[in-house]
Amino acid sequence: MESTTCYRPTKAIINLEAIKENVKSLKEYVGNKTAVIAVVKADGYGHGDVEVARAAIEAGAEMVAVATPEEALRLRGAGIRTGILVLAPSPVSFVKKAARLEITLAVSEADWLEEALQEEKAFENPLKIHIKADCGMGRTGLRDKKALQMLMNVVARSEHVVVDGMFMQFSCADERDRNHTVEQYDRFMELVAVLKEKPRLLHVSNSAGALLYPEFAMDAVRVGIGLYGIAPSAYVEENLPFPLKKALTLETELSFVKHLEKGSTISYGSTYQSSEAEWIGTIPIGYADGLQRGLRGQGVLIAGERAPIVGTICMDQCMIKLPKEMNVGEKVTLIGKQGAEEVRVEEWAERLDTIAYEIPVLLTKRVPRVYSN
Repeated sequence: MESTTCYRPTKAIINLEAIKENVKSLKEYVGNKTAVIAVVKADGYGHGDVEVARAAIEAGAEMVAVATPEEALRLRGAGIRTGILVLAPSPVSFVKKAARLEITLAVSEADWLEEALQEEKAFENPLKIHIKADCGMGRTGLRDKKALQMLMNVVARSEHVVVDGMFMQFSCADERDRNHTVEQYDRFMELVAVLKEKPRLLHVSNSAGALLYPEFAMDAVRVGIGLYGIAPSAYVEENLPFPLKKALTLETELSFVKHLEKGSTISYGSTYQSSEAEWIGTIPIGYADGLQRGLRGQGVLIAGERAPIVGTICMDQCMIKLPKEMNVGEKVTLIGKQGAEEVRVEEWAERLDTIAYEIPVLLTKRVPRVYSN
């Protein structure tokens, strides 16, 4: 049997207790009448979908959500028995299996549902759906009362469809201006009024909505980025109703140490030249691991001090300027804390001119995820 031992010291440490605390804090904040749907798409935002799902459910999440049928099947195959919602459109070819495995699908088109139900008599279980509305996001979802009524007409003709919920996605809930978010909510409620019977779960709030708009909590909230301890935006972080616990630490070790004379060059293109005699360390992590080339100059932590990445980041390795002579094997933290210092995901995002969501998602499979409580 092949060994699962990791010889390379580069690893992402995922604190599952932090994820559990975030779920518990959110549940306390939104109240007992509002369910928490843990969003674990994109391999749990790079943290590991199965492990995160289990932790969130243990902490009280009533349901999990993913983006694709394949993600839903992976969770079912791993023994996740709670409700699973596929948020993005699914192909008709998946419907029969979704019904059999009790996987809930997002539906927004009458024609799609009509086609999906052509073999409904062969369904082993009723097909559970959540109606997806587009109230200003402009991505997927039905946009008006006519489209909703057409969809419900198809539902009414079937004995094999259960409308378990209805939802939409806020597009600006992480911003200071409340107007668009309130408008989206109002448009959603106008659509809900068309339904003769309210579904079990109405949900509109993503992480930002759940944290900043408790009045819109409804029957459930979907917590994605917040589940992992990362605020959706700087504005949300400034106005958090409770602290979020970060789950991700990225670390490695020094693999090589050398002393360079003044004027020595480092890495491809000789993009760095030492201005004085310097100690330089090599660490085994590069852009093939998710340490993007734009992070040149970013600080890492070693012995509780900051050390900058110098020279061009290579595919598998990069170099850092050490504060002093150090030994091979010294721990290096790229994301996380050492002593009083911390490198945050948001710091990487700012340097790369992107959003914090992108950082953990782009950590590749070559970086093993190690779980702690």
